[in-house]
Amino acid sequence: MAQSTNWTRTLGRLLRHLWLDETHTRKAIPPELMQRLARRVAASEARHNGEIRIYVESSLPVSYLWRNASARVRAVAMFGKLRVWDTEHNNGVLIYLLLAERAIEIVADRGLNSRVSSGEWKAIVAPMSQAFAQGRFEDGLTQALEEVSALLVAHFPPAPGQANVDELPNEPVLG
Repeated sequence: MAQSTNWTRTLGRLLRHLWLDETHTRKAIPPELMQRLARRVAASEARHNGEIRIYVESSLPVSYLWRNASARVRAVAMFGKLRVWDTEHNNGVLIYLLLAERAIEIVADRGLNSRVSSGEWKAIVAPMSQAFAQGRFEDGLTQALEEVSALLVAHFPPAPGQANVDELPNEPVLG
């Protein structure tokens, strides 16, 4: 019986991921929202010397589904692919949203992650999950951005008199 339940769950997950495509991502995150999010990232980064990227995708690639990989595994891979790890102070953060599972993952580089407890990260993700479950993607992403910004401001304020270099693009990436 348990094996049948696992098979049904796996099949349901596979179908959900195969059903959703980039048109679903663009519907959830239209061009106007992309622009607003890019402006919010830029405004956030003016207050600290960290870097924030947002990545939203409709579904996992088939290779991830075949391995039964989690949203976390994909988020970590995108963290590397988008070079979020490659910042001067090791304080880049990826906010990752997977629409097929309404999953949110925050991946922070070692400079910030070493200063933030797992409980703090969970406290940030919980209300975002509620917003995403209700289809309020802008609210959830804005809240995530504000929460991550507050952590970066607390741990990586800009150095007085030093230029704050924008190391990574501010525009969200849609997959």
